[in-house]
Amino acid sequence: MDISRGFLVAGAVYLVVGIVFGAYMGGSGDHTLAPVHAHINLLGFTLMTAFGIGYRLIPGLAEGALPKLHFWLHQIGSLLLLLGLFLMMTGTVAEASIGPVFPVLEGAILLGAVLWLVGVIRHA
Repeated sequence: MDISRGFLVAGAVYLVVGIVFGAYMGGSGDHTLAPVHAHINLLGFTLMTAFGIGYRLIPGLAEGALPKLHFWLHQIGSLLLLLGLFLMMTGTVAEASIGPVFPVLEGAILLGAVLWLVGVIRHA
């Protein structure tokens, strides 16, 4: 698996989703989902693009099992967190029922970030 390519492609997908989401909000005048839009752009486009570039530029960083674990923790954690945030903010799912899931998903994203940190310390 090419970790750099995976993060860059995912980041590009989130960029398009974020732009479409933002355009919809701007056109409708309803900005109640602005936090979802911000998280799409930060967790999706910005971080994934930064990770993809980092894995491409730093020799040795993409080798081994830790980068793969980082990739999947970030992908799954981000997608489910964004979906949960959207469902909660649209009122589709009650905060009381979905709220307890958020720390688990945030923990997955945090663990991925710690793996990134370990790789950067080792290879940068």
